[in-house]
Amino acid sequence: MMWIAGILKRAVAALGVSVLLTLPVAADDAELEALFEGLKNADSMAAMQIESRIYEIWSNSGSPSMDLLLERGREAMNKGDTKLAIEHFTALVDHAPEFAEGYNARATAYFQNGQYGPSLEDIRHTLALNPRHFGAMSGLALILEEVGRPEDSLAAWREVQKLHPSQEGLEAAIQRLERQVDGETL
Repeated sequence: MMWIAGILKRAVAALGVSVLLTLPVAADDAELEALFEGLKNADSMAAMQIESRIYEIWSNSGSPSMDLLLERGREAMNKGDTKLAIEHFTALVDHAPEFAEGYNARATAYFQNGQYGPSLEDIRHTLALNPRHFGAMSGLALILEEVGRPEDSLAAWREVQKLHPSQEGLEAAIQRLERQVDGETL
């Protein structure tokens, strides 16, 4: 659990630096604040729509060329070509190292390719740039559970729960891990 807290603490500290570097505040920031506030109490249908809009905002790099690399990488992933997806996402993070969604997309491709180490590194970058990235936190939780760290996985899912309490599969994951960590009650 200390490991998760350390990552999240560093991510929040990095956010402070990145916010200072990106002033003035973009209009999307105000919308994101409203979306995250709405996500806290949304029913599952509304939460899906809010989540979709959050990802739309997160997927806008501000550069048509970088957005095209993200789109091409996602298309390759949808076709099951994780190697090509990783190539597109690597070009994206090489050219836009402050774009969190590039790292998150590559982390997902690495995860799907069974490359947990590189995936974890990209999750770390994603959370350093965007500490509220519930998708990256979910990926972290999945990997931690897969590698036999249920306590840390549970901690990551609980962080997701603070941001996106209606996320699909969240309650089941938390209940499963609580039983594993705390044991069954008689």
